[in-house]
Amino acid sequence: MFRRSCGAIAGCCSSGRRALDSGYEVPDVPDFDRRDFLKTAALAGLASAAPAASAGQPPETVVASLYKSLTAAQRTAVCFDFADPLRSKVDNNWFITPQRIRDFYTPEQQAMIEEIFRGLHNPEFVPNVMKHIKEDAGGLGAYSIALFGAPGTGKFEFVLTGRHCTVRCDGDSVDGYAFGGPIFYGHAAGTDNEKPDHPGNVYWYQAKRANEVFQALDGKQREQALISRAPRAERATATVELRPKADLVGLPVAGMSKDQKKLVEQVLTDLLMPFRKKDADEAMKLIRKNGGADAMSLSFYKNMDVGGDGVWDVWQVESPTMMWYFRGMPHVHTWVNIKDA
Repeated sequence: MFRRSCGAIAGCCSSGRRALDSGYEVPDVPDFDRRDFLKTAALAGLASAAPAASAGQPPETVVASLYKSLTAAQRTAVCFDFADPLRSKVDNNWFITPQRIRDFYTPEQQAMIEEIFRGLHNPEFVPNVMKHIKEDAGGLGAYSIALFGAPGTGKFEFVLTGRHCTVRCDGDSVDGYAFGGPIFYGHAAGTDNEKPDHPGNVYWYQAKRANEVFQALDGKQREQALISRAPRAERATATVELRPKADLVGLPVAGMSKDQKKLVEQVLTDLLMPFRKKDADEAMKLIRKNGGADAMSLSFYKNMDVGGDGVWDVWQVESPTMMWYFRGMPHVHTWVNIKDA
């Protein structure tokens, strides 16, 4: 049931924080549905030998400590003005600065970076997130960070990037955006070309949930929701561009039945499951403020079906103020952008 995950750096720091990529046990990701998701995630968290997601401090507080610990040379390399356009970039496999975490930071700083990263996620899902980081890049040490602005000024943001990850910690400095701006997550579970059931992929449960909505549609609705052409092109930050209502494709949720709408709303909640409660709540607040599910359109892409099994690997839910684009072919890429009107 468990696999040993060993990193290049082990041991403890004088501050009591764990050094980055130390050995810990990561549970295999089960093939679950919504009924047992929370239960399975909780058990995974208990079964894992990994430490808690944080040492009890909010990630923003740890970002401030990290910032204070940087040397002048480190600040020159990885600190930028808050208005720098680099802060808003997102992509599927990129490095916001060339300095890798394992090579450029002290063990204590590395431990703080991992503490921030873990703290941005639902503690029950952290073992799965760390599994994807390990399988995709060999561990968090292969990733990079940048800091924009300065903690305590009201305008700062920490950004961590690498393969299948763009994640942010902003302390609500970025007005009108969930997660502090567009994010990306993904996973190639052991191979770039995953099998139709995507074994071991920590995010495949999201596609299964979306396909439950498709199965709940009648014939006419399925015809409208199923798109023949390719979805949006993946072109770095341009991928998360929001579209006006007139340009949305697929099935408008507003025309669905009450039960179908409820299922869509449950899927939205499940999509937010990997993230910490603060960010998930903020995302749902913005979604509801701007029309909720009734403002959205749901689309599936039949030209991108791994194995031809009718379980749609590529799908999207979007409105003029949000988009959640899930591309599960040949492995998972997910682009998210949620903002105020």
